[in-house]
Amino acid sequence: MGNKRSSGLVGIFVLSFSFLSFAQNVASHRHEIELHSQQAKKFLGENRPDLAIPEFRAIVALDSKNVDALGNLGVLLFFQGDYANAISPLREALKLQPGLSKIQALLGMAEKRMGDYSNARIHLEKAFPRIQEEKIKIQAGMELVELFSGTGDLDKATTIVDQLSAQSPTNPEVLYAAYRIHSDLGTQAMLSLIMVAPNSALMRQLMAHELAKQGDTAGAIRNYREALKIDPGTPGLHFELAEMLNSSMSAEGREEAEREYQAALAVNSLDEKSECRLGDLAPLRDDLQAGSSHYSRALQVQPNDAEAALGLAKTLLSMNQPQKAQPLLEHAVAVDPTSAVAHFRLSVLYRQAGRTDDAKRELEQYRKYKAMKDKLKDIYHEMRLTPSKSEQDETEAPKEH
Repeated sequence: MGNKRSSGLVGIFVLSFSFLSFAQNVASHRHEIELHSQQAKKFLGENRPDLAIPEFRAIVALDSKNVDALGNLGVLLFFQGDYANAISPLREALKLQPGLSKIQALLGMAEKRMGDYSNARIHLEKAFPRIQEEKIKIQAGMELVELFSGTGDLDKATTIVDQLSAQSPTNPEVLYAAYRIHSDLGTQAMLSLIMVAPNSALMRQLMAHELAKQGDTAGAIRNYREALKIDPGTPGLHFELAEMLNSSMSAEGREEAEREYQAALAVNSLDEKSECRLGDLAPLRDDLQAGSSHYSRALQVQPNDAEAALGLAKTLLSMNQPQKAQPLLEHAVAVDPTSAVAHFRLSVLYRQAGRTDDAKRELEQYRKYKAMKDKLKDIYHEMRLTPSKSEQDETEAPKEH
């Protein structure tokens, strides 16, 4: 994993040259050391690290405690792939100047590549919190994640990957590492639950959730019902069963889903998601007023629920109340800028109000996020996974006229 991330980083690691003071026993070699340092600078400037390495070796031979030469020699050997020979000068440089966090990180990486995982972990753990440069911190962090996950220390791996995600939220490598670690954590938790509570409602709920992700709606419904028999008060059970029933697209399924959403509210009166789903179902009975009431209650519970704001706005538009719908749509896109449907509805309202530029902007946002979510739908299909109800609604946004 390290080689790809290492490319382009050598310049960040190379230490500044400071051959201004020498120990008494090397003072006689001052001129010779300066010549080698000048040659090293020249070769580095020409992007010839292979020629700079012998110059740094010559300096170290003349002055074994020259931190700059030791550090730079170790850095260049590392990026040449000579990890075995990079370790000694890096270790010596760090011993002479313990505050060199980048050198310490590189030493840990070299030790990891040579199979010395114990020392690699020690050096990378010490260096990681003190590294300021983003590229180096990501590389050191990713190496640590590998070390922790390799020993099953997923809690520590999660801590590191979460820090990297916060610092670099759009870095694909970090995102993939986060996916892998959290997936492993999920698997670990599932195995633990199987061991401690194999016959519990929670175990059935977990099985239903996994089957639902795989598109096995019938299997998911069966396990949700079994879980409700064991403990009908388990949080989330009624709502999750209702979601499965609601996806069946049959009138009977929707009727049963509505009863389960109501049951979810009986267990938890602050379940704004169930209120939203009841708001979705009400117009199918031509009861727009009931839909408006459900969405309004959802927004009272959670004012920043973009789905509730969008649902209420759509209902108000159906009731021919665009003036009330517009601020709700504006709030929905402020809370969730990726809502393609909200952008589309807003573009229509702006166009009707003569706000041409605003309508054009919202239409562009609609096209952008619609394309993204269509791609997501394709990926779900390829992976044979079932998207959530809200994700399905987004990929079925209104068509342009």
